[in-house]
Amino acid sequence: MIINKVSVLLIYLLFGIMAKAQVMQPKAPSIPKTDIYYGIEIVDNYRNIEDLNDFTTNNWLEEQTQHSKSILEKIPNREYYINKRLEFDNRKSFSVDNINVTENDFYFYLLKKPNDKSAKLFYRKGFGGKETELFNPENFKIELQSNFIISYIQPNYDGSQVVIALTEQGKEISEMIIYSVKQNKLLPYNITHCWPSDSGGISWLPDNNSFIYLHYPVVDPKSDLFLKNMQSVIYTIGEDPQKLKPIFSKSNNPDLKINSEDFPRVSLPIKDSEYLFGEISGATSFKDTYYIPAKDINNKVRWKFLFGKDEKISDFIIKKDKIIFLSEKNGVNAIYETSLEKPDFQSPTLLIPPIPDETIIELYSIKDGFVFSGSKNGIEAKLYLYEKGKIETLILPFPAGDISVTTKNELSNDFWIVCSGWKNEAERFKYNYSEKKFLSENFSPVIQYPEFNDVIVKEITVKSYDGLDIPFTLIYKSGIQKNSNNPLLIDAYGAYGTSISPYFAKTYLLWVLNGGIAAVAHVRGGGEKGEQWHEAGFKETKPNSWKDLISCAEFMIKENYTFPDKIAIWGASAGGITVGRAMTERPDLFKAVIIESGILNPLRIESMPNGLNSVKEFGSINNEAGFRGLLEMDAFQHIKKDVNYPATYIMSGINDPRVSPWMPSKFAAKLLANNTSKNPILLKIDYEGGHGGSIPLAQRYSNLADIFAFAFWQLGHPDYQIKENSKK
Repeated sequence: MIINKVSVLLIYLLFGIMAKAQVMQPKAPSIPKTDIYYGIEIVDNYRNIEDLNDFTTNNWLEEQTQHSKSILEKIPNREYYINKRLEFDNRKSFSVDNINVTENDFYFYLLKKPNDKSAKLFYRKGFGGKETELFNPENFKIELQSNFIISYIQPNYDGSQVVIALTEQGKEISEMIIYSVKQNKLLPYNITHCWPSDSGGISWLPDNNSFIYLHYPVVDPKSDLFLKNMQSVIYTIGEDPQKLKPIFSKSNNPDLKINSEDFPRVSLPIKDSEYLFGEISGATSFKDTYYIPAKDINNKVRWKFLFGKDEKISDFIIKKDKIIFLSEKNGVNAIYETSLEKPDFQSPTLLIPPIPDETIIELYSIKDGFVFSGSKNGIEAKLYLYEKGKIETLILPFPAGDISVTTKNELSNDFWIVCSGWKNEAERFKYNYSEKKFLSENFSPVIQYPEFNDVIVKEITVKSYDGLDIPFTLIYKSGIQKNSNNPLLIDAYGAYGTSISPYFAKTYLLWVLNGGIAAVAHVRGGGEKGEQWHEAGFKETKPNSWKDLISCAEFMIKENYTFPDKIAIWGASAGGITVGRAMTERPDLFKAVIIESGILNPLRIESMPNGLNSVKEFGSINNEAGFRGLLEMDAFQHIKKDVNYPATYIMSGINDPRVSPWMPSKFAAKLLANNTSKNPILLKIDYEGGHGGSIPLAQRYSNLADIFAFAFWQLGHPDYQIKENSKK
């Protein structure tokens, strides 16, 4: 058989076209929509992607996901991250969390062994008591062949019954079941349409047989009515869970001006409280708060106004007829007291004045006073005891970056703390009130990680563009060289007054073991320096968040730690604004960008189910100042044509109830259409995931492995480079 040169050329050309087709990403379908706001024309080339029921959109999302998976699976050494996390898990015979202690000293907690798919519910009498398994979520609704995890537990006051919230894999809305410890069996009552892990939990009533929870009428994240018209209801065990008894809601209390997007939450702060408290809550630090006598819970009584959100009260406790509260009013972070029967929030009694260079975070009531926690720059934890008009600084068992506190009840001085840091596991301690010291009370063994011995954590501040000091955490291995060649991964968030506080950050530490520098930019919009820090990256001041991140990256270059081709930035959820706008404002400054479930098109945030609630943090298009603020923080609208953008990996969960998956998908579509660099733009939809919460560990480790490998691949780490023509 003779093949002439023309035939050979045609064959080579055909194979070349086929090979190119295999790696080309299909363009997203585009049906542009133009809106005019306050005389400004806004073109949205991918408004059609917001329809997740559209076949063409779904087909494109699936194609992108498969393409991204095919690339990520080719990255050498990707399994390193998963294997190391599993190795760390296997060092512990078991782990324990969600510890609840009842007034009669019953301990309820979740325990997970390395080979368990998810944690199981256990209890014991006293810390040293015999351990008994109560419930295994693997046995829940076996016929569905789905994975359920326990997302929340709450025993009643005497430990005779415990509410268990179960969440199906990848979803966040839960259902609650009730286990009778006294009868040693599950009770036949399933409470659906609830989300206690996110909505303040439940409040047991003193009868130990009734509780209050927040009911969600619509639980389909794709519905326009999702996260609308929630109501606090009372449930009494033995009654039909479908017959709701609302006590605080828009329909039940029309005089309170509760909006459809608000979260009307009710709580009983202590068992013997004379009052129930209702707060109109949501995506805001401060709430309009009301109260009624607890004895009138089953009567149609009017809720009495206690204080408004303008008082900037972030936490409070009740002491007999007094309310002790933490306020940020007038930029002052302090603790006050006033009468509950005749409250005076204009001239309250000052109990704890502002503490220099610290922010008071929370209050916790005990029998003879209260405990309050504080923080310096969000990374150095403090703890204080207040009794008989005196303040005592409590010496922590070891210097901690963050602490959480739990108390027993109003008749006890018992309380526990959990201390954590960037490079040490969290440890639990009980405060011995009589001896004034902390005693170790760890349920699970504390494991040593000698491979982290040479890791250094350095807390510094970086001058931002306007001269303000930005707290900046650096984590790296001893002996690192300032040779401008270190892979740098910067994590940033900056919203809702939430701090990125120190925790045992295995992802950061594994990055460091691979020769990189991990960093956390504590940008404005977070809560690291109190409410003023939050308000400095809030609505119209939001640009400070990404400008702070840019300043931190520039600092690392100036100090010769790294250079742009070695920098990756990482943000999730509201952190998508910070990271997305840093990327679109300075595409030359970063080599790789990773965004998980990111808010990337905030001009359209009010079209999401949770959008009206998010307006409280970001602003609304319904007024010009709000529109201009949203436009400025909109990374999607700031993507420009013919720009060399960094390599970008974008993730979203199809079940996400907070950030609809169409938002990051639109960003990916426009980025693919406008990017002129050869850097990959990957979009992966997790078809079993949500907002990153209720998923099994194996799935979470796999998602983190993709992030880890993608970043090292793009920053040039030799162990993560895809070889030409590599096959999985």
